[in-house]
Amino acid sequence: MSVLTRRTLAAALAGGAAVMPLLPAGARAAPGTGTVFTANERDASISAIDLASGRVSSVRMPVAPHNVDAAAGGRLLLAVGADEAGHRSGRHAGDPGRLILLEPVPGGAPRVTAALPAGRHPAHVVADAAARRAFITDAGADALLVVDLGEERIRATVPVGGYPHGLRLSPDGREAWVANVKDGSVSVVDVARAQVVARIAAGPSPVQVGFLPDGSRVFVSLRGADAVAEIDTATRQVVRRIPVGPGPVQVFATPDGRFVFVANEGTRAAPGTSASVIDVAAGRVAATIETGRGAHGVVVCADGSRAFVTNMFDDTVAEIDVGTQTVLRRFAVGRAPNGITWIPA
Repeated sequence: MSVLTRRTLAAALAGGAAVMPLLPAGARAAPGTGTVFTANERDASISAIDLASGRVSSVRMPVAPHNVDAAAGGRLLLAVGADEAGHRSGRHAGDPGRLILLEPVPGGAPRVTAALPAGRHPAHVVADAAARRAFITDAGADALLVVDLGEERIRATVPVGGYPHGLRLSPDGREAWVANVKDGSVSVVDVARAQVVARIAAGPSPVQVGFLPDGSRVFVSLRGADAVAEIDTATRQVVRRIPVGPGPVQVFATPDGRFVFVANEGTRAAPGTSASVIDVAAGRVAATIETGRGAHGVVVCADGSRAFVTNMFDDTVAEIDVGTQTVLRRFAVGRAPNGITWIPA
C-alpha cells in the first residue's frame, strides 16, 4: 500500500474499530454547513463547495470522474471514472477504469492519495461502513467489482445485469442493489458471499437506486419511463411506479424517510430542469423544484435540512431547503457535474 493511502485509511480506521456514520445518532449539523463534492466529468475534476463560506475549490483528477462518494465518516472520498481519452471516445479498451481515493481538506479542494484499478468502465462506487471494501459497477463488463481498500486490489467480480450503473448498499450493509440500465432489472448482491441472490424486473432503463433509511423500500429511477419504481425489499416486488420529470437519474431519501428527491436530467436536446420530491406515504410527487439544466446527481445532508442537485448542462449545483422546498443558492463548479456527495463540517 502507498504511504499516502496507508495514512488516509489509518486515520479513517484508527484502532481498527468500525467507522461512525456521517453524524452520530441524535446529532444535527447546523443547516447549510459541511462540504459538498461533485464529480465533474467533462473537465476531469472534483469540486468542493464549502457551504459556510460559499467558496468552491477544484482539483484536477487522473480520470474523468463520473461518481464520488464519502466514506469513513467523511474522512475519505472515493471517485471512479475512466481515462479522459476513453471517456471522450466512448472506447474503453483494456482496463482504463480507476478508483481514486481522496482526502478531504477543510475549506479547500481534496487531495488525491491513490489510484487503484477499477475495471473497464466504472460508473458508481460505494464503500462499506468500515471503509474496508469498495463496491464498483463496471458497465463495460456487466459486473460488480469488490475492491479491498487495504490490499488495493479487486477481490471479487460478480456478474450482474446489462450495463450496471447506480448502486447503493442496504442500510444494514448486507446487500448491494444494482441498477442495470440495458436489461431493465435490479440485481441484489449478497455482499458477504459476493453472489447475486435476486434479479428484479424494474422497468425501462433503471439508472440508480435509493433506500429508505429503514431499508423497507428501494426507489429506482426509470429513465426510459419518466418514472420511479418503488420496490418492497422484503418481497422484492415492485409495488408501484410514480411518474416524475423527464429522464430521472439519481434518487435520494431524506433521513426521516418522508421524501425521496429525484433529479430529472432529460436529454441534451431537451434538458430536464427539475428535482421531483416524492411524498413516500402518498406515493406521488408532492413538489417539483426548478434546479437547473440537466439535473443529474442528488444528495441530502445527514440532518435532512438541505438537498443538493448537480446540473450537468449548467455546470452548477443547486442547494435546496428541504423544509420550504426552495432553492437557496446555486454554485458554479466544474464542467458537467455528475455524482455528488456531502460530508459534515
